[in-house]
Amino acid sequence: MLMDSDHIKRLLNKYWNCETSLEEEQLLREYFNGQDIHESLKESAPLFQYFELKKAESLDESFDEKFRSRFRDSERVIRLPVIKIARIAAGVLVVVAATFFIHQEVKKSTSEEMAETYSDPRQALEETKRALMMISNSFNKAQQGAEEIKLFNEAETKLRGEPKKDKQQQL
Repeated sequence: MLMDSDHIKRLLNKYWNCETSLEEEQLLREYFNGQDIHESLKESAPLFQYFELKKAESLDESFDEKFRSRFRDSERVIRLPVIKIARIAAGVLVVVAATFFIHQEVKKSTSEEMAETYSDPRQALEETKRALMMISNSFNKAQQGAEEIKLFNEAETKLRGEPKKDKQQQL
């Protein structure tokens, strides 16, 4: 189909201004993918030829599997830092909870009569020892909870079949 180069130039101007209809764009594609392209319009031909070339391309059959495997790999990469952050947050939560409960216990045990005993240094020392022992016991309980979480994580790793990591990689 031989078209007037002036008509094509007008259509190109409309195209560059985003004013063409779908039918006019189809005319431009047909013209520039044909053989009789006017010399003054040859610089626009590669663009329309590129569009036709890309339209003809399709995805190969292994695209879906490649995409899924890459997605699974990236999901693992994202999941590892989240697990580490969750472990840290759990540890902080245990410490905060232990501190809160210790504070509540100390508040209960320091009644008005206990306030008077602080004037005696020996009684104050004994009371301090008792408070430190409570803190120590609470931290021991927290450590036991952390050990249980560690055992759970190791079991989960074994079930997934992932290689065991040393302590430096876990940090």
